[in-house]
Amino acid sequence: MKRKKHRRGTGRNGRTRRGRRSSQANRGLPEVLQETRQALRELVITSGLEQFRLMLEEDRVALCGERYGQSPDREAHRYGYDEGPLTFGGRRIRVRKPRVRRKGGGELELPSWAEFRSRDPLDRHMINQTLIGVSTRNYEKSLESAPAQSESISTTRSSVSRSFVSGTAKVVEAFLNREIGGDDFPVLMFDGKEIGGHMLVIALGVDREGHKRVLGVEEGTTENSEVCRSLLQNLITRGLGIEHPRLVVIDGGKGLRKAIKEVFGRNALVQRCRVHKLRNVVEHLSPQRQAAVKAALKRAWACSDVSKARNQMRNLIGQLRKDEPGAAASIEEGLEETLTVILLGLDGNLARLFCSTNMIENINGTVQRVIARVKRWRNGEMVVRWATTAAIVAEQNFRRIQGYKEMPRLLAALHAHGTASQKQAVNQ
Repeated sequence: MKRKKHRRGTGRNGRTRRGRRSSQANRGLPEVLQETRQALRELVITSGLEQFRLMLEEDRVALCGERYGQSPDREAHRYGYDEGPLTFGGRRIRVRKPRVRRKGGGELELPSWAEFRSRDPLDRHMINQTLIGVSTRNYEKSLESAPAQSESISTTRSSVSRSFVSGTAKVVEAFLNREIGGDDFPVLMFDGKEIGGHMLVIALGVDREGHKRVLGVEEGTTENSEVCRSLLQNLITRGLGIEHPRLVVIDGGKGLRKAIKEVFGRNALVQRCRVHKLRNVVEHLSPQRQAAVKAALKRAWACSDVSKARNQMRNLIGQLRKDEPGAAASIEEGLEETLTVILLGLDGNLARLFCSTNMIENINGTVQRVIARVKRWRNGEMVVRWATTAAIVAEQNFRRIQGYKEMPRLLAALHAHGTASQKQAVNQ
């Protein structure tokens, strides 16, 4: 009886032993890589902490001399060890550190410890994690594991919340008080936003090169002239000049309009936000006439000649006065201020951008995303702090406006208006 021959390296099921070993290795590869990464991370962490301990010991040697060494000139001596908190990977950990004491009394801080113990990196990390949506309850879960045999602190819900409040309070204060200085903003925009039952007024500036910048956030409404005047005075105190003409785009609040007139006088060319105006007009219209009136207003605003645009709007007012008196009155109120961009000869991107406060609406979108997790607003200070922090986040992603190359046309038109106003004032 002949024996059945097998090929070398082949098992009974026809697979090679080499192939079987390779398959087993492939199946375990992800686990092996994970273990390797973890081991490498622990090695780096352990090595880093050990290097830091060596730095602390070198500082102590520099202050006290070598251990058991005799040095009559030394001014400090070793004082055992203690534990102290150190920022590490988005948390605080307790680290054993050497102590040094002056001969005359009093403890000396080691230079390396003073440099690395700063809490600022931790505050920034907590703020960033909170802003991207990590709740204070889940903050610790978002971090990598702490080093072995190290106690983790400052990661509880209350600790993270306190760090966020104190950290953002400092950032917001610095942001709202930063100098405007030499920066000139020929275009200013103001709009209101309601958050948690509190109204805020947001100020945005566009400089000569088309860069956007958040200039201020004030609690209150654009209907309150005192609030708006306070915001404007704050901008002036920080360096915003009032001697040059500016295009000022507003949402239509009467208090804001009054404050602008008092502060800037003739140097403010006010453009009423057409989006807000259109919304107000539609609210007074019967449903069957809304589409036609909206189309008529948009045709008028699309005119390049201000007289033609004015006539079209006045004809529309005449058509609506009898049957839709509320809508007619709404169009008539502030009619001239909806045509300011046409008066200045703007078209294309600049006319589209500066005929409304939509640029601030884009900021409001970021604000809404950032505050989405907040369930309870304690007071107005909390609202301002969150809204301003969100505005800072939005500003970091600002780009130059579309049509920034056309800004010289606007600057020339504002200069011509200022010259004409000066002549008119002299003749009067």
